[in-house]
Amino acid sequence: MKIIATKIAKKPKFDYFLFFAVLLLVVFGVVMVYSASYYAAEITYGNSFFFAKKQIIGAVFGLVGMIVFSFVDYNIFKKIRWLIFVVSIVLLVLVFVPVIGVTNYGATRWLNLGVTTIQPSEIAKFAFVMFSAWYLSKNYEKVKSFAGILPVILAGGLMCTLIILEPNMSITICVALSMIVMLVVGGARLKHFVLILVPMLALAVLLVIIAPYRMRRLLAFLNPWQSAQAEGFQLVQSLYAVGSGGWFGVGLFNSRQKYLFLPFAESDFIFSIFAEEFGFVGCLLLIGVYLFVILRGIKIAKEAKDRFGCYLATGITTVIAVQVIMNIAVVTGSIPPTGLPLPFISAGSTSLVVFMSAIGILQSIKRESTKCNLNTI
Repeated sequence: MKIIATKIAKKPKFDYFLFFAVLLLVVFGVVMVYSASYYAAEITYGNSFFFAKKQIIGAVFGLVGMIVFSFVDYNIFKKIRWLIFVVSIVLLVLVFVPVIGVTNYGATRWLNLGVTTIQPSEIAKFAFVMFSAWYLSKNYEKVKSFAGILPVILAGGLMCTLIILEPNMSITICVALSMIVMLVVGGARLKHFVLILVPMLALAVLLVIIAPYRMRRLLAFLNPWQSAQAEGFQLVQSLYAVGSGGWFGVGLFNSRQKYLFLPFAESDFIFSIFAEEFGFVGCLLLIGVYLFVILRGIKIAKEAKDRFGCYLATGITTVIAVQVIMNIAVVTGSIPPTGLPLPFISAGSTSLVVFMSAIGILQSIKRESTKCNLNTI
């Protein structure tokens, strides 16, 4: 027994591998944001460091959030889940209020706070995860019935409705997929997913039909070369960037597509610039780091001391995995184009701060599970 206790006692309370993997992504993300944006930033704002500075500020606040949440007992989110959920809903509604809401490129997704802007949908994703984790952990015996999973569906449906009205199809899909994964982990029955998926697919088709720009995007996805100077332009330029990278890339800072050829090169399509500068081998390494982070998240979920911790870690890890997969799929032409940042790397302070803080919550779950193991000996 003493030998076992010694071995378990040496088990670290802090996942340093996860911490340094995320830190690597964030630091490299700052470099990539500068590389992808310095020309456009100089032309547009007269400051080549415009986007890089904002990313550094986001990284600093994100690091603070990650460290702080690492030492906050994650069970506090169980106690304030309604506050977090209601606040996130209010923020989503406020984007539609004139003056406060900020519209760019035909979408109203940001709130003007005077000194900066925030994107409430980035917060809403994790607010939904916290609410679902609490409900599923408390009512794990009820999820076998459709009525038992209805509160999760209604909460997810409310958030998805507000987000799609912005419009923001990509985050809507992210929330919907996260909801499905959490219900699966929570023990929902297969037949209930039929009742969920059929209306979701029907709604997705309807949203494409009623919005002409979505239909044009879908057609451009099927054959981007047919509208290479219109709807298919961004995807074609992205494919040029990815294809130009070859095996080992053209080298850091040497991308050609960032010279105003590829729109949103520093944000939604930063992986295209990365592929151009570091090639296929570099892409495999980057995907490997993301896979490592996701696997650490799954490990933390499996070792959590309670259901709430398990479901919370599962939800956080799912959001990260879904966004990574969707972002890379979009820039490589594997799914229809939709704007979604690459976690920890794409330009966007709100996304960076929220994702890094979520990693802090994973660390808290890890710390509490380790403490539980030590106390059980």
